[in-house]
Amino acid sequence: MKQRLAILGSTGSIGVQTLDIIRENPDRFEARLLTAHRNWEMLARQAREFDAATVVIADKQCYEPLRAALADTDTKVFAGEEAVAQAVAGNDIDVAVNALVGYAGLAPTVAAIEAGKKLALANKESLVVGGAYVMPLALERRVPILPIDSEHSAIFQCLVGEQSPVRRLIITCSGGAFRDLPAGELAHVTVEQALRHPQWHMGAKITIDSSTLVNKGFEVIEAHWLFGTPPERISVIMHPQSIVHSMVEFEDGAIKAQLGTPDMRMPISFALMYPRRAHRPTERFDFTEHPQLTFAQVDRVKYPALDIAYDCLRRGGTAACTMNGANEVAVAAFLNRRCSWLDIVGAIRHALHHADFVARPSLDDYAAADRQARLLATRYLKLDNSFN
Repeated sequence: MKQRLAILGSTGSIGVQTLDIIRENPDRFEARLLTAHRNWEMLARQAREFDAATVVIADKQCYEPLRAALADTDTKVFAGEEAVAQAVAGNDIDVAVNALVGYAGLAPTVAAIEAGKKLALANKESLVVGGAYVMPLALERRVPILPIDSEHSAIFQCLVGEQSPVRRLIITCSGGAFRDLPAGELAHVTVEQALRHPQWHMGAKITIDSSTLVNKGFEVIEAHWLFGTPPERISVIMHPQSIVHSMVEFEDGAIKAQLGTPDMRMPISFALMYPRRAHRPTERFDFTEHPQLTFAQVDRVKYPALDIAYDCLRRGGTAACTMNGANEVAVAAFLNRRCSWLDIVGAIRHALHHADFVARPSLDDYAAADRQARLLATRYLKLDNSFN
């Protein structure tokens, strides 16, 4: 029997690669629900190819052209961010693949869990912002959360079958676009430079987050919530080749690592097919083509966002939500050439310094913290309200 998938963010990098997995395994999966933010043209093409039952476009201004493009099909068309969360809870969905970017992924994550759907999670912000709410809810509803991030998939694979305590989770870090650039030159880097990730082909937002190491800090927070590991037992190590996706050290000193090419289709397929693995005959790793795997400590002065994320994790409450909201505004401003690369961390620090703090937040508290963080970042960067 086929698994019926909801792919939230089907036009983004993870969504597109998830559809590749469906193409490779048409007897195992079908795409029932597809969603996009505003790329209605690609969404319409995907809906036709995969005969999707429902599509949702988050930007309501794109509803009419999408509806017209699919008027001769049986696909139902809806619009609005609220509709994304409502649709993922539908009775014809078995697995929700949350590949949305940013805070927008939290509500659909909660909706999927409340509806009892298996969750394949690429939207790390769901746990960065609301891990204290999401994980207990998943436990209560007995909903499995399978990570799609390559680092967390690697850790999960290393933990499968283990019954002994973990000494340390070791998250590897490519270093992003500026790993070889002296810190003194960061003040003048361009958008084009920041988008040239040396190993991975990803969306613009996550590529910028990789250049600041905000993304790596968020992965530390995500690892804490997924695996229940305290921050002092989660390490980050620089690994430029991006072959070792992450490692787990056990109490006897043994270290298990998951290796492979920098290709997201492997962790996506593992999340969808666990406990089995996909048959991908074209995927082969040649060790002779990678004779050296190197590791180094992260320069915490050059990349202050990593320690800021650790501080937010230790503080708990709405701290990480504030960091995320400010970062989303600042990254959008940088991509639109409205601020410098260094201003991204500046905006985060400003928001954390001035924001209200709630120690035991509800979903409404997270929403309020996100709005306040965006407003603080907007003011710090001297932007208009379009970025708030």
